[in-house]
Amino acid sequence: MAKSRRDFLKRGSLGLAGAALACKEKPKETAAVSSPAPGAPATPGAPPAFATAPAVGPEITGATFSEAQKLVQVDMTPAEKAEAAQSWRQAMAPLYERRVGPRKVALEPELAPWSRVEAAQFGHAGPDRDRFIRSKGEMMPLPEKDEDIAYAPVSQLSRWIESKKLTSTRLTQIYLDRLQQFDPKLRCVITLTRDHALAQAKKADAEIAAGKHRGPLHGIPWGAKDLLDTADIATTYGAEPFRNRVPTEDAAVTKKLNEAGAVLVAKLSLGAMALNDVWFGGQTVNPWLPEEGASGSSAGPGAATAAGLVGFAIGSETGGSIVSPSMRCGVTGLRPTYGRVPRTGAMTLCWSLDKLGPMARSVEDTLMVLNAISGPDPGDVASVPSKLDFDANADVKGVKVGYFPKWMQEAPATDVDRAALDMVKTLGMNAVEVSIPDWPYDSLQLILFAESAAAFEELTLSRQVYTLKMQTPDAWPNTFRQSRFLSAVDFVQADRFRRKVAQEMARVMTEVDLLLVPSLRDEMLTLTNFTGHPSLTLRAGFVEVSEARSDWAPDPKNPLPKFSPPRRVPHGVTLIGRLFDEGTLGRVGLALEKAFHVAGERPSGF
Repeated sequence: MAKSRRDFLKRGSLGLAGAALACKEKPKETAAVSSPAPGAPATPGAPPAFATAPAVGPEITGATFSEAQKLVQVDMTPAEKAEAAQSWRQAMAPLYERRVGPRKVALEPELAPWSRVEAAQFGHAGPDRDRFIRSKGEMMPLPEKDEDIAYAPVSQLSRWIESKKLTSTRLTQIYLDRLQQFDPKLRCVITLTRDHALAQAKKADAEIAAGKHRGPLHGIPWGAKDLLDTADIATTYGAEPFRNRVPTEDAAVTKKLNEAGAVLVAKLSLGAMALNDVWFGGQTVNPWLPEEGASGSSAGPGAATAAGLVGFAIGSETGGSIVSPSMRCGVTGLRPTYGRVPRTGAMTLCWSLDKLGPMARSVEDTLMVLNAISGPDPGDVASVPSKLDFDANADVKGVKVGYFPKWMQEAPATDVDRAALDMVKTLGMNAVEVSIPDWPYDSLQLILFAESAAAFEELTLSRQVYTLKMQTPDAWPNTFRQSRFLSAVDFVQADRFRRKVAQEMARVMTEVDLLLVPSLRDEMLTLTNFTGHPSLTLRAGFVEVSEARSDWAPDPKNPLPKFSPPRRVPHGVTLIGRLFDEGTLGRVGLALEKAFHVAGERPSGF
């Protein structure tokens, strides 16, 4: 028999707003849910009422709220705290039954939240036509040295393979050898997929010989950030608790690349569970400056691509994980519009923020890969159909490029960023001053912290997070624990603020075709990840650094290496596009890349 609405409400799905104040934890105390007292049925027609469920959970007093209110920065009077404490166990504690029991409900890792982000509900919805036109550059002669072949862009490798000047098997063997040779220096490989890769390369060569050419990625070796599922090949998330995890199915993006004929040569490192650049095998380092980390969390894709160990790689971004390692390692990273690339079979950190995207050694390469991996998948409720309008040969004159004058004159902007703005004008594009309100955009991070703590709730409550290598205050174990005490009310308010920010961003993008920004400008890095706008980060020049850089909070006990004289390293700038308008990003990025003349320089020693 169906339960009555009164019984349903008593057991706890209403009154969620009150759950913002967490009860003070008592060590090793277990909350037991008591059964309703037997008695006569409720008077027919009597409505349900709040705060009438059986009392559960630990005892609560006004003093509990005195401490808890410090966490969420509210101020309650003594009378208010006493009243809240009196009814907490009947009103709010029962709402945790899903987690504490007795009727516990397991939430499967692939289960997405009911609410979902739709980036295109604000402003630009993408191009009307769908086309991908490659550059008309002539095919270069095949180099004699394997090293020179390895560093060639995918746009060139694909022409050699298609014309049968180079076999996929030879190219795959070149990359496998380089991965094995240089991984001890870079610590960028979690799993080398030698047998799998050679089998895929042999198949690609046979198909091409038979006249079945699948497209520009056919026979091209690639590396996957190790949060992308690969059937029968370990996918570890770079984290100790998942070291032996072997999925039985490929992720949607893996399937798409298999269909394109690409060859998987390695599962590449990421900071454990997509944070920074330290994983269970150590810290992945920057090929240009091995005394520092590669930046994260797409550390392995950044390092391997920069050192010529793969043709291209797939990274992911939630809050800077493609942009930052691309900038530091001097590669090109394309963060697609939220929803363009399906995330089915990829580790979830934050349902409303995670994105998968290509990292390569040229702008055109990233658009080639994006073209292959775009498209909705039933397993990702946020993935949507989209079009890509990219012509590598199109003119950029008249394109309106927005910039923030103040940002260009202060850190983290450099002379390279300012020179890039000048280049925009030299190429005939129009530089347009834009502005956004001075709002606390970092407040949006509450959503990231709450969603990520939910994604790894079981790992946190079971204390398996203690097995992670990093146990610093700014690492996931502490952040996940802290996030349990974020206010649910503030989560909703942050979500409303997110809408306000998206509306403001839509206004800005009606004034320009794209934005040029310092890559690590915190406001833009944060807000565009939350609004879902695409970005393209590309090498624009070089800067000198006198100290190694780190994603981690400063640690006086472990100071960063200093350099005298300063060391020369690549520096990237970032373009922010309109929603689903990666084609314009690619067109402008390609023009800038050609004008900068710095994309071909390689890190020494690799």
